[in-house]
Amino acid sequence: MSRILITSGPTRQYLDPVRYLTNASSGRMGSALSHAALELGHQVVVVSGPVEVAYPEAAKVISIVSTEELLQACEQIFPTCDGLIGAAAPCDYRPRRVELQKIAKTGEPLILRLIETPDVVATMGDIKQPHQWAVGFALETEDQRFRAITKLERKSCDLMVLNGPEAMNSFQNSVEVLDPSGSVVEAITGSKIDVARGILQIIQDRLIAVG
Repeated sequence: MSRILITSGPTRQYLDPVRYLTNASSGRMGSALSHAALELGHQVVVVSGPVEVAYPEAAKVISIVSTEELLQACEQIFPTCDGLIGAAAPCDYRPRRVELQKIAKTGEPLILRLIETPDVVATMGDIKQPHQWAVGFALETEDQRFRAITKLERKSCDLMVLNGPEAMNSFQNSVEVLDPSGSVVEAITGSKIDVARGILQIIQDRLIAVG
């Protein structure tokens, strides 16, 4: 039995007290992965951004809002886990300045200065120990396989799950699971729970059973 950290859902980067940058991640894939990991007898810790989906009662769930909070939680939890599945879709940018009061409309264009947020999976890849593994998710709109392999290498992942924007806020998914050589281990299409079971079986066979 392994202890698996699963990140899930979006993050929010506030512009002012009421407005924020985010994305369309629903958390459904993270929830499905949690169910699939539990079905295989593993312990699951979920770090989730704001979502409306429910996670399994048997999973420990830690709620966060921002990408910085996601990173902080993962830095605390990952050293106690055997592996990471980074299914969250963190907001990649945050405003350089967060206004203390609501930004008022003036009739003029509003210029935002944005800076990158931390790369959570890459940070975990940098600190993972020889007995640990990391599986990332890459949602791409162009040059999909090339970009996914580039991310796998940069983030020091053992596998990368490639999918497209049609997966966001959907009950279905279509993925390719890629290994460090760039080969497609398996292409899986179906409901998110079926896709999650397929992904977990690959992780079980290639990363857990051989550990």
